[in-house]
This record gives sequence, structure tokens and C-alpha cells, in this order.
Amino acid sequence: MRTKYVAPLAVLLAISAGVTLAFGQRTVPFSNGIPVAPTGLANKPLGPGPFVYDTGEGMKIRVVVVTKGLSYPFSMTWLPDGTLLVTERMGKLRIIRNGKLDPQPVPGVPMNVGTGESGLPGAVHGLMDIVLHPQYAQNRYLYINYTKPLDAKRNTVAIARASWDAKGLMNVKDIFVASLGTSTAPGTSTARMAFGKDGMIYLATAGADPQDPSSHGGKVLRIKDDGSVPPDNPFVGKAGYKPEIYTMGHRSSLGLALHPRTGQMWQTENGPNGGDEINILKPGANYGWPMVSYGRQYTGPWQSERPGHDGFEPPVVMWVPAIATSGLAFYTGDKLPAWKGDVFVGGLRTGEIPGTGHVERILFNEKMEELRRESLLVDLRQRIRDIRQGPDGLLYVLTDEKDGALLRIEPAP
Repeated sequence: MRTKYVAPLAVLLAISAGVTLAFGQRTVPFSNGIPVAPTGLANKPLGPGPFVYDTGEGMKIRVVVVTKGLSYPFSMTWLPDGTLLVTERMGKLRIIRNGKLDPQPVPGVPMNVGTGESGLPGAVHGLMDIVLHPQYAQNRYLYINYTKPLDAKRNTVAIARASWDAKGLMNVKDIFVASLGTSTAPGTSTARMAFGKDGMIYLATAGADPQDPSSHGGKVLRIKDDGSVPPDNPFVGKAGYKPEIYTMGHRSSLGLALHPRTGQMWQTENGPNGGDEINILKPGANYGWPMVSYGRQYTGPWQSERPGHDGFEPPVVMWVPAIATSGLAFYTGDKLPAWKGDVFVGGLRTGEIPGTGHVERILFNEKMEELRRESLLVDLRQRIRDIRQGPDGLLYVLTDEKDGALLRIEPAP
């Protein structure tokens, strides 16, 4: 039985008297076209842990703080001997051995540009992804992408290849430098990188020109391990198109990972206020930004007149409100059996409110259609920049904080 709504007496009297009621909204302060974010939940320090949680699939987990002392970490990769390399966005490469952070940064890192505290508008430059060559055991190559200064006002994304000799980087050399084409924007910003099943490097870039085929900005690029162009790229030989382009129409990509079963490359993409996505990349496809989106502009209006992806490649997962998607991982291990086959995505903040970062777990069916999702580590109130499966079959998480940390997700005893 539905309860009848009864208006308050003051409202009834006003209506009967012919008075027009005005219900005003709060005036929200803006800075550079973006609402100034509230800080009521932000800046909560990470406790010493461990933290124990019940989870949706009935599996209890423990989150261990492996080490603190990192500053805005961005990405991580393991060497065959178990050494963990971690990039810090402000320009340092760090070593963690046996859970201990080496106080000395790795020498030989290419000069890069990192600006601002994480979470502030535009603070997405610097030292970013790090990956090993698939034949690392034979050639000892690793790859780092970073923000390369072009002049006093403009920068771009570059990939450097280096050798590793246990003391530092050797023979550091740029193999690819992104072109801005005819764009007048300050440059590209955040970027992620991964090797495909085909042995090619996939580089996801941001930029103000995702629909401009003469620019590398706002694209996913595909190049050989020496930086040259594969002859089977979808736009090779097409007039006006950069031959490195694999897909177009991307906003800001903070996650890139190879699906272990299908061999397809998956990408996480930040919308504006809402409209975050997971995309499965298809050669030559256009994912629509800024023409279409499920998100709103920061000032309030929808990004698209009719939100959706008509005429463009749609996402397989989307978020409204946004979670500021970041790192992406497929879990294939046996240590966390209830999560085998699931997709994990880092979130930097939810609904434009700082202090709401977390990890999202997504379950898919055999056709890679979403069935359900779960939010994890919400109460830690940390920005989650990256999540990876370690060689021990456990999940590792980087918190994107000035006093950042490496966390390990393991079964609770």
C-alpha cells in the first residue's frame, strides 16, 4: 500500500496564497572550470595494517602493507629474481627487495617532467609505466614511458628502452617520441604501456586531439620493440594518419593489460564527471571521445547531447559516477581462488570526492559480459594507482599518495 504524501503546512499555506516557492542550490566554487573538490574524507593516513576483510564471494582476505616511503608511485614490474621495480611519477625509479625499499633511487632515468600533487587538475605527467620485454631473459631490455619536455611550454610522451645490470639502467635510448601534429595543446599527458601477444608495444596516450589522425594524442599506438611501425597497423599508408595509430577517440588512459585467454588488449579510460570505461581494443576502431560519452562535463551538462556511443565502439564496462579508473589486472592465480578470472581496476576517487579511492573487482561470463562487481579497500581512503598480479600469485596495489605504499592482498589465515 502506497503512503500518501502530505505537504508541510508552510508549503500548503504558501501555495494557497499564490506564493512562488524558490528552492536554491548551493553555489559551488570552481577553479579552471572544475568544481573545487571537498576534503572532508581526504588525506587519511594509511594505518600499519594488516587489514582483514570479508568479501562478496565468501573469501576472507588480508591486506598487508609491504612498504611505505614511496612518493606518488605509478607502476611496477618484477624482475626474474623477485626484485620489484616501481616508478614514481615525480621522476624516480625505486627498488624493493624482500619487502624492503632501497633508499637510493635507480640511476640513469631519462629526464622527465612531473608537475603537481596527484589529484590536482593536470597532475598526470612524469615517469609512468615500466614493462619488461617478453624475451627479457635473453636481451635484458626494459621499457619506460615518460613525459618528455619539447620546449618551455610543451611536452610529449616518449618510450625509452634500457638494459638492466642490477645496479641501474644502462644504454638508455628513446625508441619513440609521440608527435603532437598540428595541435596547439600543451601536449599529451598520462600514458600506459603493455606488450601484446603479438610482441608489439601498445601505448595509450591522452591529449586534446583524439579525433585528429595527424596527432598521436588521445590514441592507442602500436609499435615494434625498436619503435618502428608494424606493416599491418590499420592506418599504414592512409593519407593524413599517423601509421602508429591502432585505435582513436580516447580521453585519458590509466590502465592497459593483455587478456590472458583471448589475447585482446583491454584499456581503462577516464571520462569527465562520469563515463569511465573499460574498452576492448579493436584495430582501427574509434571509441568516440569527445563526440560521445556516458559522462557529464565538469560544469554539469552532459558531454554528449544524448549520452551513449552511437556510431562508435562502445565500452564493455562503464561507471556513473566516475571512479577515476587507473591500473588494470586480470587475476589468473590460485592463491585467491574465488577471484580467478576476475578483472581488477584501481580507482583514484569516486563521484569527484577525494578520499574515496578503492579497488573494483568485476566478474564476467565466458562471453566477457559483466555479471557483477565489488568495491574493495574502500575504508582505507587511498588513491589506487596500480594493481598487478605478482609472481607469487597474489595481488599487489600501489597507493597514489605523497606518502605512498605498496600493499599485498592475500588469503586471510
